Amino acid sequence: MNRIDRLTGMILLLQGRRVITAQEVADHFEISLRTVYRDIAALGEAGVPIVAEAGVGYSIARGYHMPPVAFTPGEAGALFLGAELVSHLADASLYEQMRSALAKIRSVLPAGHQGDLDRLEKSTALFISSQRGPRPHHPALAQLQHAIARCQVVALDYRTGGGEEATRRTVEPLGIVYYSSQWHLIAYCRLREDYRDFRTDRIVSLAVRDETFAPHETFSLADHIASWSEQVHGIDVELRLTPRAADRVRRHWTQGRFTETATPEGVVLRFQIGNLDWITPWVLSHGTEVEILAPPELRDRVAAQAERLADFHRRPPA
Repeated sequence: MNRIDRLTGMILLLQGRRVITAQEVADHFEISLRTVYRDIAALGEAGVPIVAEAGVGYSIARGYHMPPVAFTPGEAGALFLGAELVSHLADASLYEQMRSALAKIRSVLPAGHQGDLDRLEKSTALFISSQRGPRPHHPALAQLQHAIARCQVVALDYRTGGGEEATRRTVEPLGIVYYSSQWHLIAYCRLREDYRDFRTDRIVSLAVRDETFAPHETFSLADHIASWSEQVHGIDVELRLTPRAADRVRRHWTQGRFTETATPEGVVLRFQIGNLDWITPWVLSHGTEVEILAPPELRDRVAAQAERLADFHRRPPA
């Protein structure tokens, strides 16, 4: 990135934040702090009203705005691909907003580049295989984004994995995460008095309240996600899979986080579970495409179950 592009980007970055530190600017553009200070000084000399507060950071004086910035064809193409991903992975509330934004981007592109975007649209397709059922009828994601941004309390009726009757929860939403083919709301649950993970497809209904909550200053979504791998569930499981079985696991796994390592003999999968009850038939369902490396108890259980299964099918029908 040349300096002119970086200075323009720096103004946009400042316009998009109430306040930002020099270190955050340096991390964003992958430059040194010394370069940040030089660029800030150059912007000030060019008439950009940057306010600097010691120990706090930089901001742009209220009322200052750059003229609208045109999108390059590459930027428009990247946003189009993002819209395609949203259409497959998000609910209708975000998809409609993304379509509206893409229409605005298309309208400011030069005529020649609009044709490029039309051709890109006709020549791009995504087929994302997953165990997801129909999209939830309730457009939760847009409302949750709004509540997270404004620290608003959310009341929701939530049905757990057992399928029992939904319970009313009052939560303080802190983040949304996509994993195991589903969107999850990470929030502080006032009923459980702890942080909880709510699958958005199990939210029967929700309402964003006018009530606000104090920001959870000590909470970090990234640290919270990282802590999942540190939680002790009791049993360490290590499996070696064929590439085909590993691909199925990546697309259909719903039992939390796992790590994988490619080896010449296959893909080694590692995760933790509380008991061996569900994993035994799961391993059997993959036949010889899954080899148990640990624990030995799981290997014994699968072997015994396979023998019982073979004996059952050797018997003639009654």
